[in-house]
Amino acid sequence: MKIIKLAITALLAAVAVMSFADTSPTPSDPQLDALKQLVEQRLGHDVKVDSITKTNFLGLYEVNLGGEIIYTDEHAKYLVFGHVIDADTHEDYTKSSLEHINKIKFSDLPLESSIKMVHGNGKRVIAVFEDPNCGYCKRLRHTLASMDNVTVYTFLYNILADDSFVKSKNIWCTPDRLKAWDDWMLNGKAAAAAPASCKTTPNDQVLALGKKLHITGTPTIFFSDGSRAPGAMDGAALEEKWASLQ
Repeated sequence: MKIIKLAITALLAAVAVMSFADTSPTPSDPQLDALKQLVEQRLGHDVKVDSITKTNFLGLYEVNLGGEIIYTDEHAKYLVFGHVIDADTHEDYTKSSLEHINKIKFSDLPLESSIKMVHGNGKRVIAVFEDPNCGYCKRLRHTLASMDNVTVYTFLYNILADDSFVKSKNIWCTPDRLKAWDDWMLNGKAAAAAPASCKTTPNDQVLALGKKLHITGTPTIFFSDGSRAPGAMDGAALEEKWASLQ
């Protein structure tokens, strides 16, 4: 069945000021449960709706689809794709909702399955999901290599090519994982083939974790407050983010 998309700009023209949706947990509601089923039927392809919340604008409902957001009406007749922005203040309500639903508990990350790098006092902490075949990851690694007072936990998230798993295993199985990772990401020097005795790596566990966290691209950065940033942030953007966490 065709999905009917409404232009989000048309919605913005209809209202001057809109209130941000209340995304706090909502008790089970028969109406929302029924709407959830309708949206899933409309989208098909085994799509699962994580949650639906009533917004305060245009009678729309905010639909959480595994870390992505769309909007619908009370009958799921229309499915609206795009960002809702306050025409007066230019506040992006959809962005705020995305940041909220995609936040994680940093302490829950299995840091023992990552490669740890510490520069200086290490007080500025991030976790990064990277693929060894990712050019943007290499760019980010060059940026991080020049920064002081950081701790970086790198999760080898192999999603770009079949040999990403091989490269990650070879790096994980070296005596000095950090050096092997930097040799590859910074200098293009590949690690030696993993010895036959190295049978256990966190590759599969990290892949499952990344899917659970709805990570669809590399690099993806998580900060100590649980917020995430997709893509290779430059030094200035990282500094600005860290400053906001103080």
